[in-house]
Amino acid sequence: MARRAQRKAERAKVKQWYKVLAPEMFGRTPVGETLANDPNKLLGRVIETTLGDLTNNFSKQNTKLRFKIDAVAGDTAYTRFIGHEMTTDYIRSLVKRRTSRIDAVVDVMTSDGYLVRVKPSCFTVKRARANQVKAIREISRQVILSKAGNIDLNGLIQEVVLGKLSLDIYKDAKAVYPLRRVEIRKTEILAGPGEVPQPSAVPEPTVTAES
Repeated sequence: MARRAQRKAERAKVKQWYKVLAPEMFGRTPVGETLANDPNKLLGRVIETTLGDLTNNFSKQNTKLRFKIDAVAGDTAYTRFIGHEMTTDYIRSLVKRRTSRIDAVVDVMTSDGYLVRVKPSCFTVKRARANQVKAIREISRQVILSKAGNIDLNGLIQEVVLGKLSLDIYKDAKAVYPLRRVEIRKTEILAGPGEVPQPSAVPEPTVTAES
């Protein structure tokens, strides 16, 4: 009875709109509003937006950003960055006939102690040979490892969403085989400073040849 009464009391609470702000690395820009009858229920809620909506740049609509609410003050909810992903339609549009798509999975530690999974994709002009695929994948890995170890999380994410990390990979890898494009298709924050990452399977890097 007591539990039922408590549920009724919670439902009876007036719901309130809370303004949601992007993390500091994105300038605390408003990303929308969310509704709750208890601010504590907002904690852990995941908010998704696009880089285009955040920057008013329509050309960035293919980059999805994911934030998690980790603090509420008054009628404002604050978030932290938990990952980004390029839209499936956009990545699919980059795959052409008789070319290779070279994917990799790289776990890196930033200078401020964040463990981040970075997933680059390289798209070749024509179909690459197996040894070229292996070399391009290794270059992608080395560029990401060297870059991430020298910058903090904020710097790494800025390099990713602004395309600088993709450009660095492109410059080094094109010497092995001509590339049309390089994209960081996804990032995930696996653990913060001092946190133990949750066990998860790491997918094998793949190469896709279009016939």
